[in-house]
Parts: sequence; C-alpha cells; structure tokens
Amino acid sequence: MNALELVGVSKTFGDCVACEDVSLAVRKGEVVAVVGENGAGKSTAMSVVCGLYKPTRGEVRVNGRALEPGSTRAAIAAGIGMVHQHFMLVPPLTIAENVALGAEPGRGPIFDRKKAEDAVAKLSKDLGFGLDPRQLVADCSVATQQRVEILKVLYRGADVLILDEPTAVLAPAEAEALLGTVRTLAAEGKTIIIISHKLREVLAVAARVAVMRRGKLIATVEASKTTASNLATLMVGAGVDDGAHGAGAKGPPKDRGERVALLRGVRAVGDRGLPALKGVDLELFAGEIVTVAGVDGNGQTELAEVLTGLRPVGEGTFELSPAASSRDAIAHIPEDRQRRGLCLSLTVGENLALGRHRAKGLTKSGLVELVDASARAKLASDLIAELDVRPTDASLPASSLSGGNQQKVIVARELLATPRLPGSPKLALVVAVQPTRGLDLGAIANVHARLREARDAGAAVLVVSLDLDEVRALGDRIVVMAGGRVVAELPAGADEAVIGRHMLADGDAAHG
Repeated sequence: MNALELVGVSKTFGDCVACEDVSLAVRKGEVVAVVGENGAGKSTAMSVVCGLYKPTRGEVRVNGRALEPGSTRAAIAAGIGMVHQHFMLVPPLTIAENVALGAEPGRGPIFDRKKAEDAVAKLSKDLGFGLDPRQLVADCSVATQQRVEILKVLYRGADVLILDEPTAVLAPAEAEALLGTVRTLAAEGKTIIIISHKLREVLAVAARVAVMRRGKLIATVEASKTTASNLATLMVGAGVDDGAHGAGAKGPPKDRGERVALLRGVRAVGDRGLPALKGVDLELFAGEIVTVAGVDGNGQTELAEVLTGLRPVGEGTFELSPAASSRDAIAHIPEDRQRRGLCLSLTVGENLALGRHRAKGLTKSGLVELVDASARAKLASDLIAELDVRPTDASLPASSLSGGNQQKVIVARELLATPRLPGSPKLALVVAVQPTRGLDLGAIANVHARLREARDAGAAVLVVSLDLDEVRALGDRIVVMAGGRVVAELPAGADEAVIGRHMLADGDAAHG
C-alpha cells in the first residue's frame, strides 16, 4: 500500500491555475523529489497534501484512506508534516517552545518546560543538529531556523515528511549532513518528499524524481536512470545552460577600478549583543565580484549589514567612496526576503518601486505623494518580463507569489530598476546575500548574469552565499570568513576542498 497518494489534484486561485490534475504515489520508506521551475506548482501541490489549501478537484490519500480536504488538523493527525521554505516560527519564543507549540507536554494545564526542553535536546542530538532548546528563535540564524522547523514535524511523530528547499540555506557540509538524516529517516520507514532545485542533491538522495512544469506533473523518473541535465530539460522543455554552477566567473571582468569600500579592523556586535565581527579587513573595488564563503553564522550577515548601513561599526575603519555615498547608489539583496526585502501586504508593482519612489520617472512635480501610476506600471511590467516573474500581474499582493518569484522581484528592483530611472545615480555597490536561494537553474543563470552586468557597469559587487558552487562560479576573488574574521583570500575558481578547509578554521586562532 502506498503511504501517500495525490489523485487528480488541481488547485486554482481565481483564473490562475496553480496545479492541474497532479497524480503521484509514494511508497512507505521512499524518498521522492519534486522538481520544476519557480511557479511550476510544486509547493502548491504539497500545500494541498498538508491541508493548507483545499483542492479545487481531486483528493489526497494516506495509507489508502482519503484525507479531509483543506484541514491541517486532519493532515497532522494522519502523520503528515511539512517544512516550508518560509519558516513558520514565533521569534520571541525559544526553540523548545516553538517545537512543542500546539503539542505542549504538561502537568494538567501547566506547561512542562523542562520536559519539552529535554525532548528537543534529545531529538536534536539524535539528528546531529546541536541546538540549544533555550535559545530564542529571534536570535537564531536562518540555517538554525531550518533545523528547528525539521524538529517540529519530527517531534509530532510525522511519518510523511515534506521538505520544501531544505538545503537552500545550509553550507555544503550541513547540507550533506541533512541528506544523511533524510536517508536515515527513510531507512526507519519515514516517507519523504523533497522539493528542491538542487538537482545533484536530488539525484544523490531520491529514489524517484517527479518533474512539474506550468502546474502539471509531466514525468516521474527513476533517479538512477537520469541525469541533472535531463531533469533540467524536462523542467523547462529545452536545454539549460548549467554554467551558473561551473568553476570560475563567466566572462573575465574588466580591470577593476577605484576602491569603493574599505574595512580595517572592523568590529560589530550581533543582535544578541555578542561580538559578530572581530576585526574584519576587506577592500571592495569597482568592476569586481567578491564572493564570501563560510559556515552560516560566522559574521557574513553582519558584514553585509555594515556595508549597507543597517548595522553600526563598533570599532575600526569603514569608508565608502563618494560614488557609493548616496543611498540610491547601493543595491541590497537581503538574506531574509520576507522580513527585509518585501512588504508582503503591498502589490508586486508597489514592491518593485520601493526605495525608488523618489525617482523623477515615478513622481509628478517631484512629490512622492503624487506617484505616476502609469510610469510605475510600465516599470513593473518591464521588470516582471525581464526576470520572468510569475504570475505576471503586478497588482497581485507579493504574499501570493512563490518564494522563488518573490526573490526575483527583489533582484529586479535592486539590480534593474535604478539604471532605468532618469536622474538616478549609477550603482556603485551591490551587496547580495543568498541571491539565488530557492531559484531554479534558469533563474539562477539569469541572476548571475545580472550580477555580472552590474560588475561590468562599474559596481563593486559582494555576494554572500552558502553554496560553494555559486561562490566559485561568480567570484573574481573569494574570501572566506570564520569566527567573525576574513581568514583567507583566494583566486577565482579556487578548489572547493581548499575553501572548505578555511571555512572550518578558527577565526580567532588564525589571527593569533
């Protein structure tokens, strides 16, 4: 008997068909991957499975029994748990409180905090996550929050786990450890569905791969009988240039120009008041892409925030060139697209104009209040087409887009909007943190091309990424951070093993 079945599942939102007639059967103890371009319907179909959406047609069966449609309670009771791409955690609560939320152990009406913390500590240890149950989620890195979400579904005893882009925010060693956990859980009889764009990881862990395109399931193939290239072709209906993940930056950069940013002995504290940057030395030059590698939580986020003015410098020297002194000359693609990159309640068009609303091309008589709606609509239409944002309706709220399409909106606004608006300064500094998180291969190649265009137009570009393939593909120069310091500076295309060794260095020991 199949552990999980989707039978003719369709879901529409008004005139938008998110997924259509999707049928898929998954056996107990099997790992199945679901792949497809951004907006292909993967997350929508799986949201129907876990009861977040009620299907327009079709049904979901668990162990042969039809599941009550549109009921998260019924899905949880049936042993289904989903780890979403955008985390559903309560920041002011601890890790233990988040994991136990809704299934709290207690003595009568009293929450047994010690029992919850002990249970979470044991589960975390068994999985090799190393989490502190007492830590506030608000103080956790994005990678740590990912682990907390996985603990949540396992804590509730889920037998069917749906993981939406589970390794998107993990360093290579962490991703491999997670895939090892997936293999272990499958061997113990758990049924696991992984939604991912990382095709090599998919082929390494899944028994079968289901490919979706424009809302339809078009093929299910044995992982052992296909390749990443074949999967990419099925996803888009044509060959895809996988050069986005080759070694070395594509297209040699022009000679680097003036120094745009200088950091000497920069120190800064993190959100918890503890030292995050411990004497960072770094120079960024016009016409160059510098990529930053490092295990998550080693100061990369704080470095990006210092460069963009979001975090004050405690000690040391931080200088920007005159060209980068204007706020409009700095582009920032933040790590957390929903908290820092978008206003989800605003429309896609309004989000595309955020931060650019003072530009001459978008205002009337120089007044922000008098936004030229037609000009904004034209800008939004152009940007949506260029980054292939789906759906294409700029009047939809940003919250209605998939995670990958939300990312495209931010990239379009930060890298493409400013050069098109009259009177706007030329981009001098681009700071991009995890810029391709949750994007498919075609979109990754597009974003990489835009970053290179910004470099070739004279901007200094800093890219922070946990994906070593991306670090090596984009970097004209690669720096590695550990312990809140820059511990190594390497040339383009540096060997992955060399980068990895530096990532595991003790930053304090490396600097005496």
